[in-house]
Amino acid sequence: MQAVFLDLDGTLIDPKEGITLSIQYALRELGAEVPEQDDLTWCIGPPLWTSFEVLLGPGADLNEAVSLYRERYTDVGMYEAEVYDDIGEMLMDLRATGAGLWIATSKAHVYANTVIEHFGIASHVDGLFGSELDGTNSDKTSLLQHALNETGVDPSRSIMIGDRHFDIDGARNNDIPTIGALWGYGEEGELHRAEADALAGHPEEVLEIAMDLMGMET
Repeated sequence: MQAVFLDLDGTLIDPKEGITLSIQYALRELGAEVPEQDDLTWCIGPPLWTSFEVLLGPGADLNEAVSLYRERYTDVGMYEAEVYDDIGEMLMDLRATGAGLWIATSKAHVYANTVIEHFGIASHVDGLFGSELDGTNSDKTSLLQHALNETGVDPSRSIMIGDRHFDIDGARNNDIPTIGALWGYGEEGELHRAEADALAGHPEEVLEIAMDLMGMET
């Protein structure tokens, strides 16, 4: 196993509070309908532009919506999150195999790097790949293609771990084996439909599943 690529939101951290409150703030500022927080959890995973296009409908100024979202998110929202239980142990176990660990997130890398530093994740990984502020590489297919080009690892000897179909789809489009993280925001059916190679119910299961996918002995 050469590399493990890890989604951030919904896989390493639970960002519900910060993301949903920041979306509500943007919608409120735009005078749009504001759903309850629990009705916005589907927005955890896809690019911001995709979420606001659904929330605001055709013809909306998506860049303005994203800008308003970031007003609150960069101030307080990025810190309104929690690291999932046993993530540190999972990362240490994966690193002990000799594989490189990289985060691959649709979140803008300038924010994502702040998040992983704040929550003590940065010391467990080799680096982070995220989108640009203009949305470039916010799609997981292009993001992972960029990550593979930068790292030079063999996709068939790598694994992508994520909780949404965006993660699985992007990895499959780059011939990377996948593990669906059931502790996040993607339901089991979503990950099955995306054809994840394996599913993990808890971070402590990931090492054994990853090694099995790679044909390695634990």
